[in-house]
Amino acid sequence: MKEEMFCEGVTRRSFMKACVTATAMMGLPFAMHTQVAEAVEKNGNPAVIWLHFQECTGCSESLLRSSHPTISTLILDMISLDYHETLMVGAGHQAEQALHDSMKANHGKYILVVEGAIPTKQNGIFCKVSGRTALESLQHAAEGAAAIIAIGTCASYGGIQSVSPNPTGAVGVKDIIKDKPIINIPGCPPNPYNFLSTVLYYLTFKKLPELDQLGRPKFAYGRRIHEHCERRPHFDAGRFAKAYGDPTHAQGYCLYKLGCKGPATYANCSVQRFNDVGAWPVSIGHPCIGCTEPDILFKTAIAEKVQIHEPTPFDSYAPVDLKEKGKGPDPLTTGFVGLAAGAALGAGAMLAKKLPAGEAQEDAHEKDK
Repeated sequence: MKEEMFCEGVTRRSFMKACVTATAMMGLPFAMHTQVAEAVEKNGNPAVIWLHFQECTGCSESLLRSSHPTISTLILDMISLDYHETLMVGAGHQAEQALHDSMKANHGKYILVVEGAIPTKQNGIFCKVSGRTALESLQHAAEGAAAIIAIGTCASYGGIQSVSPNPTGAVGVKDIIKDKPIINIPGCPPNPYNFLSTVLYYLTFKKLPELDQLGRPKFAYGRRIHEHCERRPHFDAGRFAKAYGDPTHAQGYCLYKLGCKGPATYANCSVQRFNDVGAWPVSIGHPCIGCTEPDILFKTAIAEKVQIHEPTPFDSYAPVDLKEKGKGPDPLTTGFVGLAAGAALGAGAMLAKKLPAGEAQEDAHEKDK
């Protein structure tokens, strides 16, 4: 039986699979995947304009390697990618015309995606496309956007370009645009499903998903990586890898001693893996580098340990630098406990002596009851 085609080159089955994946990513009930699909079919593919500035194109490369949906399904079914310097066939004046035509036809409705930091020093001369600085291009495109998605750590926080001494004055989108809703999808690179789910959420519910204090969608960045890491049992048991390549590392022990930033990093990498093969840095033996956090990536050494905040439960963590086993109750502590108990008993005896005989007997009788 020939499978029904949703549109040219894309089957209905693959389209629904993509909607189910996005629905699960957003933490919505399974039954709502039909509502997500209906929103796409009813409202049409939202126009997306994707700008590149100071970046390595790693975020786009990550998107190209997604398979549920594939890049073709994403572009043909989910969104209308009207401008993307890396993926579009057109170049030069043809590409620029496509950009301006889409901005005009979809004014106030298109989603603007920004990849890369924006240089601001010397009027932004460090990054120019088609005679315009990145700063000018961003401001011009943001004017007619319904919402802006800053994809990757560079667009979200400034990334490696903004690290001191920051010679180009690189900043993230939120430091420039103040009058539009901005969603940060940080990561170096971020998981492409976080981007897709954000777009579909906006399309389905006509509003932005709930964001945290850094402008990140909570469905993807609401919990620490450490909480769902497959090496967490080793952490709780006090089993830590001591060096790359040694037996403790080969046996999959916790990477905290090697500088893993998972306990301080909010992301869903340990749950929603990369490239559809179940891989992420920690699973292949490298510590998390905290790439979704503005004050960790590129600002702390890979081997530097992070402070473990708000452990739950607080007394269940095994000491990282355990050198000797416990010796049982401390004698000094035991002495204080005994002293406190003796004082309480003594106070009760003195109170009984001060009571009249009748009251003391009544009190003793009540206790016997």
